Amino acid sequence: MRFPVVLAVCTLLLAGACSNGDDGANADPENDKLAQILDRGTLILSTDLDYAPQSFAVEGATRAPDTKCAESQLTGPEVSGYDVETGKAVAAALGVEPCLVAPQWVEITGGSWGERWDLAYGSGAIDAERNRYLYVTQPYYVLPAFAFVRGDSVSSVPEDLSGQRVGACASCTHESYLNGTLDLPGFDGDFRIVDAEVVGYTVEGPGLEDVVDGDIDAFLCAEQVGEHAIASGMPLRKIGEPLFDEYATGWIDRSSELDVHSFVGRVTQIVQGLHEDGTLRELSIEFFGQDYASAAGAFDLSTVEQEL
Repeated sequence: MRFPVVLAVCTLLLAGACSNGDDGANADPENDKLAQILDRGTLILSTDLDYAPQSFAVEGATRAPDTKCAESQLTGPEVSGYDVETGKAVAAALGVEPCLVAPQWVEITGGSWGERWDLAYGSGAIDAERNRYLYVTQPYYVLPAFAFVRGDSVSSVPEDLSGQRVGACASCTHESYLNGTLDLPGFDGDFRIVDAEVVGYTVEGPGLEDVVDGDIDAFLCAEQVGEHAIASGMPLRKIGEPLFDEYATGWIDRSSELDVHSFVGRVTQIVQGLHEDGTLRELSIEFFGQDYASAAGAFDLSTVEQEL
């Protein structure tokens, strides 16, 4: 039997969800997600092992000793990156050990996780479509979206790519932009690339490589991803101004059979604290060379009008 997902209906405010002082400590782990995590002593996070600098496997790392993580899960020392370190910081604030699994992106965005992981930090944006399946928490950083072309391309502004072959991560906000269906907080519906032949990729790396090889004309992705490819030696350049900004959030499965309302609120409170004490700003500078976090700390989550 499915346990009820709501104890009360509320709009998610900056301070958390239906805040009643419940931190999960007195709840039933059989029914409550936060209580389950605290009782288990682990926070299971989804990750991508090949998405540097957001997330990546640490070469030569050894498994954490005396870990509570299952054999099928990675331990904290084995994975790093901005997304991963954010998840680890949330686990630390909860007083539990971070454990990581690596599902496919579409498994994350589609919800129905079946309790295989608790929380997803994968640079995924708050957007209307995903909010049907996933609860969102306070954003942890902002990703400006740019079109990247080969260094010798004649394209200089996004409009030059209209009607051309443009790649994007499949089931990502960038693909939605190219399809003219993007619905993000703060996006005004200005689609500057129209009638493109959209080419979808499971991950961004091969798409950026195809731009270099001349197989596609451009690739649309987060500035952080494209700049990392350039720093790695790819002869690419970004054109024009950002097409949109997306606020990356931590996701929690709406279809969980456990009550998640206290967990959503607690994670939001933790992330707000990580903004306030400068942790996320420092991590952003460490992994990206600049502060992409502070603007996300100022995001008013009540504008999402999320009900629990």
